[in-house]
Amino acid sequence: MSEGPVKFLLSERDIPTRWINLLGEIPGQPLPPLSPRTLEPAGPADLTPIFPMGLIEQEVSSQPEIEIPAPVLEAYRLWRPTPLYRAHRLERELGTPAHIYYKYEGVSPSGSHKPNTAVAQAYENARAGAKRLCTETGAGQWGSSLAFACSLFGLECEVFMVGSSYDQKPYRRSMMQTWGASVHRSPSTLTESGRAQQAHPTGSLGIAISEAVEVAASRDDTNYALGSVLNHVLLHQTVIGQEATLQMQLAGEQPDVVIGCVGGGSNFAGLAFPFMRAQLRGEAQTRFLAAEPSACPTLTRGEFRYDYGDTGGLTPLMAMYTLGHDFVPPPVHAGGLRYHGDAPMLCALVRAGLIEARAYRQNETFEAAVRFARSEGIIPAPEPAHAIRAVIEEAEAAREAGEQRVILFGLCGHGNFDLAAYDAYLAGELEDPEFSEQELSDALARLPEAPAIA
Repeated sequence: MSEGPVKFLLSERDIPTRWINLLGEIPGQPLPPLSPRTLEPAGPADLTPIFPMGLIEQEVSSQPEIEIPAPVLEAYRLWRPTPLYRAHRLERELGTPAHIYYKYEGVSPSGSHKPNTAVAQAYENARAGAKRLCTETGAGQWGSSLAFACSLFGLECEVFMVGSSYDQKPYRRSMMQTWGASVHRSPSTLTESGRAQQAHPTGSLGIAISEAVEVAASRDDTNYALGSVLNHVLLHQTVIGQEATLQMQLAGEQPDVVIGCVGGGSNFAGLAFPFMRAQLRGEAQTRFLAAEPSACPTLTRGEFRYDYGDTGGLTPLMAMYTLGHDFVPPPVHAGGLRYHGDAPMLCALVRAGLIEARAYRQNETFEAAVRFARSEGIIPAPEPAHAIRAVIEEAEAAREAGEQRVILFGLCGHGNFDLAAYDAYLAGELEDPEFSEQELSDALARLPEAPAIA
């Protein structure tokens, strides 16, 4: 008992009442999204067919903070605040002088961080009079979160689920259907975008996005919702880092390094951006580390270019690190990280040298996940297993250097629906897919013609 507290808990009074917005503080001039039709900066007319004005205003706002609507706060109380843990047992297992903390978002109804934005998006759509939301999902965490959020605000929900994850995680589909959603395997034959991609049966987030956007654009009663990448999504997730800031104060420490996994960027930004604000304002000295899969190494091997957010070229072009919008990653079990690009705000911070990115192979992430589960008890989702791999590296480096290092990472969801992946790992049947430089260069060669970025 001499080690001190394991859990650092807040009360419902401590739920943040405002979201933190970094758009006006990121170094350099923000690069606007471009219309897919004209390649000119996208305006409201490019977004209103699929988004409500409330979310569009959040997307472009440069206000440093945005008030959280009362109905969203009321819904947050179902699971927020989430706990912060000190990983004493993992520290002992690693023999490190580092202090390891993790912010656990797996206590939400869907088991991940995704409801933080799903509830906010469902509210704004319901307020604008939408009747239905259509979306994509990779591992199913986003789809199940949006299905849950739609059930709170009386909206219908339609989900296109990436084929490989649809097959690997059938109970995620059951979860969505329990909350009233309809779920399709992507690529489907229900849309032109899906029919055009039947040669890629495992699917990708880019393909599923095209299908969902196509449906939303074709129906007056339907809007589109996205679980990551866009500014307003990252904004909603900053409740995570704001709570973690208070909890680290309860622990009497400040993080030397903040670590999160990255697929599109919402989980990482949600934890890191409140700490990044202090860094940008000269109030802290913190390192930031983004962990991604070697099978989809957007930040570590992609190019910083304008590219579509989807495979079919229906969405605005965004300035981001990209592997090419028609790149279809291998079917790794971290389905939420199989996206060809990343959030423009996150990419700008990587480009400015404020965030370091590392890529990890599938087996080494599962080895880290099992090690964590056997010491801390929680079985992580495959996505944050990448962050745990990076945490172990940092803790071992602290041990070798003989220095006390405070590490904070985001455990963005549990792996209770991912046990088939753990079965494969424990049986020694898990692969380590990567792709060649030739495949990468071929995908990048197919990027759209767009203004060059200096």
